[in-house]
Amino acid sequence: MSKNVKALAAMIAGGIAVGAFTFAGLQYFQSGNHKDATSGVAPALTPKSASRVVFPVGSPQLAELDVSEVMLSPLPLADSLPARIALDEDHTSRVMPPVAGRLVQVLAKPGDPVRAGQALAIVDAPEVGAALADAAKARSELGRKELAYTRAKTLFDGEVIAKRDFESAKADWEQASAEVNRSRLRLQNLRLDGGKASGERYALTSAIAGTVVDRQTNVGMEVRPDQPNPSFVVSDLRRLWIIIDTPESFLPHLTSGLSVTVEPVALPGKVFRGKITNISAMVDPGSRRVQARAEVDNVGGLLRPDMYARVDVLAPDTNPISNVPISALVSEGVKSFVFVRTAPGVFDKRDVVLKLQTRETAYVASGLQKGEAVVSKGALLLNSELAITTK
Repeated sequence: MSKNVKALAAMIAGGIAVGAFTFAGLQYFQSGNHKDATSGVAPALTPKSASRVVFPVGSPQLAELDVSEVMLSPLPLADSLPARIALDEDHTSRVMPPVAGRLVQVLAKPGDPVRAGQALAIVDAPEVGAALADAAKARSELGRKELAYTRAKTLFDGEVIAKRDFESAKADWEQASAEVNRSRLRLQNLRLDGGKASGERYALTSAIAGTVVDRQTNVGMEVRPDQPNPSFVVSDLRRLWIIIDTPESFLPHLTSGLSVTVEPVALPGKVFRGKITNISAMVDPGSRRVQARAEVDNVGGLLRPDMYARVDVLAPDTNPISNVPISALVSEGVKSFVFVRTAPGVFDKRDVVLKLQTRETAYVASGLQKGEAVVSKGALLLNSELAITTK
């Protein structure tokens, strides 16, 4: 009887132990903490390595990362240079009144497109009336003297009058012709020979086709040729100048004809292309910089005079090169690395060789291909995670 009780107790104890072990095993596998004994990683994840970081889908670390596509662009000679957009003076007209007078009508306002020869304002000027009267008087006198000369010539040919009388009539006719030419040149000088004047009023006209970019006049104002500011400024805004402030040290690399890219500060990511057309012969004593000038086409009319911009002077005869944001770089000693996303949640650390590094962009000579996705924000986070997981 005693032996049977002991055997029963031993069986009960063994069953309890087996049940406890089974329960613990189930808890272990249900918790998801088990790993495959052969690989050492969760079967659902890409295997890790010394240069790979893997995050499960939905991991909060992924929200801290930004990814950019590798782009190709021309290689600049150096870092971006500050610049200012200005009117193209070769396609700009500053309209000044030819004579003093009073403005009686304004026909154009800033922003208006105008044609060459279009009236911008009407000015009342007594000098215009005097010039027109002198021209009319000279023409009338010429007609009278011409008739007298023709009559004298006929009489002289018929030996009716003396040669002296004929020569006097001819001289009077020549003097009248000279006076007509003088009055005509006076009207040309006043820019009144195009039929834009009547009485004492004349039209202030634009010499070129373009857009009115500035107006310094109002009705009733007195205007004169020596006034400090032009009455109107008309410019063809399809072409603009880029005034580049160039350091002295950059001058050996700068030549006319080099291509440039222009990115306005107000339009990030919008790039315009042009060429350098002029380099100043003087150094600004205050800033110790030399002004270079480039010309660009104002595609879409997005550029405005006096905008600020960043200009890259491009190296001649170079093919486009891969570039990434400077924030994508991880430096370790003399080497540079980037993290490339090869699959969702999988980031490979890759060694790259830099051709040029500016304040905002790194130009990569080798190690990346166009279209690859690199981590532009959070690269240092990935590098720290990689250092922890590979210990």
